[in-house]
Amino acid sequence: MTDLSLAKPDYRCGFVAIVGRPNVGKSTLMNHLIGQKISITSKKAQTTRHKVNGIYTDDEAQLVFVDTPGFQTHHRNALNDRLNQNVTEAVAGVDVVVMVVEALRFADADREVLQQLPKRVPVVLVVNKIDKDKAKDAVVLQHFIEGVQQEYGFAAVEVVSAKHGLRIANLIHLLKPMLPEGIPLYPEDMVTDKSSRFLAMEIVREKLFRYLGEELPYAMNVEVEQFEEEEGLYRIYIAVLVDKDSQKGILIGKGGDKLKKISTEARLDMEALFGTKVFLKVWVKVKSGWADDIRFLRELGL
Repeated sequence: MTDLSLAKPDYRCGFVAIVGRPNVGKSTLMNHLIGQKISITSKKAQTTRHKVNGIYTDDEAQLVFVDTPGFQTHHRNALNDRLNQNVTEAVAGVDVVVMVVEALRFADADREVLQQLPKRVPVVLVVNKIDKDKAKDAVVLQHFIEGVQQEYGFAAVEVVSAKHGLRIANLIHLLKPMLPEGIPLYPEDMVTDKSSRFLAMEIVREKLFRYLGEELPYAMNVEVEQFEEEEGLYRIYIAVLVDKDSQKGILIGKGGDKLKKISTEARLDMEALFGTKVFLKVWVKVKSGWADDIRFLRELGL
């Protein structure tokens, strides 16, 4: 292993914010950039609710990626207002911004994200989902990129497929020279600054988005009520918060089947991530109006 305390004089280290409208693949991109799943992914938009730092380190640079919530322009409530504030806060003080857009799709929601970006920080345009059939046409894709470049003074452009991990190394190579020179901030084997407690919560939330309907997960949140580390075993107790009693029944499912499936898959993911056996208990609590309760959102860290 490289001893980063003896990093070269021209070693680079800095923060890179990953931004974009909901559902453009930011979290999937983050996971591929650091080579490990730490940020939740789903086909549903707006799954990311917290800023998640992922850390990539080699013998030339350390890139600290900040995965942000998708900037929300619809369904305004205290929760979404707070998520949008998280985006604004995340890009303040970073060294580079990666603006992710979907290949062949650029809309007003993307333009609203551009308006939130700091003016004196380089912004790299990353065109994702190039694996889609229409995006495979090089001429069509190039025409699309040229159109987006007219919207903003991007420092550089890269095309990737976050889903398939294509051209991820190219993006890292592109970003390195944009970082300031400096020593690493984190140990070389560290891939996130988030706690095991936080990651457990995010894994359960991902399963909720994967296995419930289009609307229900947005009326839910997750909180870890107890997290105990024993020799060879983690004991984790997680509550899922819903707005109404009727939502509780939908989540639990007939005979408890749905909640059991969510819990089992979450436990298996946790065991793979933590490298230890996990006892996981998940249950449902009704807390009406939690998404509009500013004080409660702060208690959840949102």
